[in-house]
Amino acid sequence: MLFPTTDFAIFFCLVFLGHWWLNHNPRVWKPFMIAASYVFYGWWNWRYVFLLAAVSLITQVAAIAVDRQHHAKRRTLALALGVAATIAPLLYFKYYGFFTVNVTNAATSFGLHVAPPLIQVVLPVGVSFYTFMAIAYVVDIYRGDFEIASWVDLFLYLSFFPHLVAGPIVRPNELIPQLVVRRDPRQIDVAGAMWLILGGLFKKVVIANYLAGAIVDPVFGDPARHSSPEVVIGIVAYAVQIYCDFSGYTDIAIGVAKLLGFRFPQNFDRPYSARSVQEFWRRWHMTLSRWLRDYLYIPLGGNRKGSARTYLNLMITMLLGGLWHGAAWHFVVWGGLHGAYLAVGHWKDGKREAGQLAEPPDTPLVHWMQRLATFTLVCIAWTLFRADSVATAVALLARTLTAWRLPSPLVTTPVLLAISAGLVTQFLPHRPAERLKAALSRLRPVPLGITVAGVLFLITTLGPRGVAPFIYFQF
Repeated sequence: MLFPTTDFAIFFCLVFLGHWWLNHNPRVWKPFMIAASYVFYGWWNWRYVFLLAAVSLITQVAAIAVDRQHHAKRRTLALALGVAATIAPLLYFKYYGFFTVNVTNAATSFGLHVAPPLIQVVLPVGVSFYTFMAIAYVVDIYRGDFEIASWVDLFLYLSFFPHLVAGPIVRPNELIPQLVVRRDPRQIDVAGAMWLILGGLFKKVVIANYLAGAIVDPVFGDPARHSSPEVVIGIVAYAVQIYCDFSGYTDIAIGVAKLLGFRFPQNFDRPYSARSVQEFWRRWHMTLSRWLRDYLYIPLGGNRKGSARTYLNLMITMLLGGLWHGAAWHFVVWGGLHGAYLAVGHWKDGKREAGQLAEPPDTPLVHWMQRLATFTLVCIAWTLFRADSVATAVALLARTLTAWRLPSPLVTTPVLLAISAGLVTQFLPHRPAERLKAALSRLRPVPLGITVAGVLFLITTLGPRGVAPFIYFQF
């Protein structure tokens, strides 16, 4: 069930009414919300609900097993077995085909005949996201950062439909405590929720969907048919598309959760205004960045074991982060490239701290040069992310240099305006937006409803026909 659809609008209206009607009775409200979330998830394929229930069951059993162990070695063993069991469904559904194909190819290159059974497995929507949330729960129990939740709370934590299919990745301490308090409908920030939902719809429907059809899909589909300007603009357009698509989805998710009385963590903070790749990852998909830091990078040793080990830990973290996004080598290379960016940035920071490298001048011109350099590096990496193979990505990057004299019919004024709209939002001051939200919050229900209806009409008018799936659904 996609957010910007009539199906979801009807579903949410029914859930919204049931949620606030049953809010005073947790024993009824929690099963109702679990059932609603399972309906939401099963809308794509009803078989998926059994996988979600199985992961929830495994997670709670693993957490209880860890919590009952008081001997350090047994506790660690229970954690390892629990995490392995929790992640096993993800490994099977997402990586089995990738593993078998590469094992077969590697064996063939050595003259060996290895033919593991090749099974066509459909990747369930959202499995990567709720698996990471499940792992966070088990690890937090192991660390003593969180106590065992009830079975009902754990099932609702993993299945809660606003975050279920594409995040944000919500930690146990960010959501489970909210499940045990009674929400006051008078305290709901309706204007703030509608701001997020309408803004997310605009970014997704008007900007992301338009850029995908107008230039991104044609350019990445057949680079050889397009000029250098089209390829360059196509790559930049994809950077804007994926930002507007993914941040649009999470804005809608956070807004929907707000209408139900829940607070989700922020997931994007103007990432293309970053002046370094390190800063970019503090602003892009922030809940994933923090997850990788707290549950992978720091347990590997972080930066506590010398520079060489730090670079290795950064590379391992980003390689696995790339593989999390997709079972294909171009995602792995994308992650490795970002790992290299981060290692170089860490090396430069170390040199500056030691006084061996001068600090760049603290001037607006230098800041903008740093932003441009960072955006360029990120766009080069996005080419690997969007292309269907490493070879296609290399061909695209080579095409940016070799076909400047060809016509560029895809570089149109609407395309440039859509790109500009996506990028300008990264640099607008916060105050005008806050004033607009404050004005929206002062509207009475009827004027607020008219305003929302007007914005929805504008979105449907400006956006292309049809509803394209969100990019991160495939992850």
